[in-house]
Amino acid sequence: MGMAAHRPLKVAVLAKSRDRLEAWQLMVLDRLASEPLFDLASIIVHQAAPKVRVPKLFALEARLERRLLTHETPYLPKSFSSESQRFDDMGSRDLETAESQDILRRLMQDLEVDIVVRMTPSGLPSGVSDALPFGEWALSCSDQVSDNVDWFAYRGTISKAASVELLLYKSAGPGGSVDVIASSFFNTKTSAARVAASIKERGVTLLMRELRRLAETRQLHVIARRPIPAIPPPSTSDLGRYVATLAGDLAARCIKMLRKKLHSGSSVWALYTGGGHIEDFDPQQSVEIPPTMNEIKADPFLFEHGNECYLFCEAYADGQKNAHIAVGRFRGDKLEHLGIALRCEHHLSYPFVFRDGEDIFMMPERHQSRQIQIWRCVEFPLKWELYSTALEGRSAADSVLMRHGGKWWLFTNLSDFHDYEDHCCELYVFEVDGPKLERVTPHRHNPVVIDSTLARNAGRMFERGGRLYRPSQRNAYGIYGYGLNIMEIDELSLESYSERCIRTITPDFKKGLLGCHHFDEAANRYVLDARLT
Repeated sequence: MGMAAHRPLKVAVLAKSRDRLEAWQLMVLDRLASEPLFDLASIIVHQAAPKVRVPKLFALEARLERRLLTHETPYLPKSFSSESQRFDDMGSRDLETAESQDILRRLMQDLEVDIVVRMTPSGLPSGVSDALPFGEWALSCSDQVSDNVDWFAYRGTISKAASVELLLYKSAGPGGSVDVIASSFFNTKTSAARVAASIKERGVTLLMRELRRLAETRQLHVIARRPIPAIPPPSTSDLGRYVATLAGDLAARCIKMLRKKLHSGSSVWALYTGGGHIEDFDPQQSVEIPPTMNEIKADPFLFEHGNECYLFCEAYADGQKNAHIAVGRFRGDKLEHLGIALRCEHHLSYPFVFRDGEDIFMMPERHQSRQIQIWRCVEFPLKWELYSTALEGRSAADSVLMRHGGKWWLFTNLSDFHDYEDHCCELYVFEVDGPKLERVTPHRHNPVVIDSTLARNAGRMFERGGRLYRPSQRNAYGIYGYGLNIMEIDELSLESYSERCIRTITPDFKKGLLGCHHFDEAANRYVLDARLT
């Protein structure tokens, strides 16, 4: 690398205000200020005239929904300080004039700016941004804003789309097309304002990952070139349908909360089992292991021991707050209940059971404890002792270990959040020293996947004939655990990671299913779970 690759990346941020910034915008500024890879050269303040006229009725609804249905906890920066930060105020002037462009060009040259991050719906003139080494970047959520009202995610929510796309892109070129740096999809929910607020937090992680990549390599990582269509605010008729749907969903949620207080109304999952492997299993040929209201089972893991096939799973009674880990043994396609393998004060799920040498280990999901724990079996299958911990202070879910290429790898779903904890969107990879977890080395580009339709682990990983498979959840259509993906990993090292979806299982293999979100196999048997209610 040349000398330029070793100096901090000089970043300017285009914002509409000096002191009225959203939490996600302050998060970006705080991280830019805290990391030695970056030099936050200036915040250019520009209050442009609104480009889109927002209907008054929608503006009222959007502000009301944001106030009532989203979290608005103030973000308190740790490194960024407005008192010591340089600001350059362009007021409300037209940036396209020759005078404005001349001022901006001189500013960029004097500060040696490498890149501008736009947080406003209007960007720099192309004559200014094109002269920058890496141009102007923006998240697509910044495009759909006018008069302090934004409508990002409303279109996908109203149309009941499977997911909402967030783009990170470099400023427009000829014909209005843009260079897409990264693209991620996120699950829809009934409240568009809540979806948008959550996605903006995920957008911070997406933006910072790509800025770090740029700072380290000084190379623009472009995945596609495509046009970005202008998306208008909802029409009055769209808004009417949306509000009616939102009201119905809120009423249903109130009923669900009431049932929860009465210790009933839990989600009900069933298990399905059959013969086959991850490459060829046919869920239509599976046999149901039905739940009872005293023991609902999910997150099943199989384990072969002593020529018998055991099943470890999350188990809970209807209305029970915290689940435990139960274990059973297969007799044909029937499951014989053996007892409780693990119970604690926190909710337990995802009991990933594996063998290393003569030892048997379990790594259950208990993100409320803010650490990863591995337990060693003392007396199979019901007695376990705590063996190791890692990632203290981090909120980790659905973790798996695997040995590949002579190394141990930890795959886990961490939640990087301020207001919206979400384990479905980000996949992190670490190289570790095995079950002891004494050495945990993060992947250079963590999180390696940011996408709620692909990121969350859905069972153990498999290596067959040199091919590496990762089951993952497809969270879409507003449903947690809507579907199941089989991902094939093409590259795995601390420097690179790539995977692709080779198969998707949706909840149509049996009648009456709402979702399916977990897969495992052992002893020529597979098992998956499916949501009934």
